This record gives sequence, structure tokens and C-alpha cells, in this order.
Amino acid sequence: MIWCVPAELALHSLDGSCAPDLTRAADLFNPQLERMLTELNGEVGHDDVFIAANTNRVSFDFMFNPQQYGTCTIKRNSFMLACRSAKERKIAGFATAKIACCGQGPYNGIGLCTPASNVCANRDVYAYWDAFHPTERANRIIVANSMHGTTDHISPMNLSTILAMDNARN
Repeated sequence: MIWCVPAELALHSLDGSCAPDLTRAADLFNPQLERMLTELNGEVGHDDVFIAANTNRVSFDFMFNPQQYGTCTIKRNSFMLACRSAKERKIAGFATAKIACCGQGPYNGIGLCTPASNVCANRDVYAYWDAFHPTERANRIIVANSMHGTTDHISPMNLSTILAMDNARN
């Protein structure tokens, strides 16, 4: 979701709103990509599958509903997340998805993360580590959606389904 990362906000936003031109570009690109992959999957048959992970949609959720990502327990050596809603645990999800944990300037979106940067106390409550990159917690949520999510996040099927199909064939 490059159109709304802290770097983009720092350069083009006075009020925290995302860049409308880049938003429109993403809105045009993603449906075309899904159509193209549907056509490719029709051509190659059932042995191979092209997938599209819509990280834009997950990032959109981070940006506009950061509190919905309540506490998450990450199992060691796994991409599995056990998440509880913020309401259940009365613990906030991401505190912000517009301000980077580490950086300078507006939204901590200017420059690289250096020893001279502003650094947050708890990176787990930020969706972005620096001007462009999601935090480890945000990346784990993106991966969990790719592994187990609905077709809103990955299509035509999630990676767990593909792995199960592959195991059934072997």
C-alpha cells in the first residue's frame, strides 16, 4: 500500500490522508491483476496455480481500522497467529498505521532509521517500522492472511489450500 506509507504521508499529506492519485492507481491495478491470473489459471489447468496476494487490502485495514488488530500470539517457528479482538481483551491493536516506529519528520516518514531517529518504545503497536516497511507483527498478519485468509486477501485460494492440494497429489 505504497500510497499511504509514512514516507508518502510525510511528502504529500498535511492532514494524514492518503495520496488520491496513487489510491486510484492501486484500485485500477488490483482487479486487472486478478482477471489476468484467472485467465492464466484457466490456460495452465489444475497442476499449476497463479495466485494474487492482496496486501493492499490488509494494509488498508491497518490504515483505517488499526485498533481491530488486537493482541496476537505468534507460535514459535510458525506463521500461525492466534488473534483476539481488541474488544475481547480490552487491549488496543495497532496504535497507529500512519506514523512509523522509527524515522524523522512528519509521520516519521523522512529518511532512514538511524541512531539519530525518533524510535518508538514498543514496535508491536505500530504497523510500520520505518518510512516504508511494515513491522514484524504487521508482516506476520500479512503472512497469516496469505496462508489462511479468505479470497478477499489472496485469490483464487490461500496458500494452505494450495499446500493441501499438492499433498493430496503426492
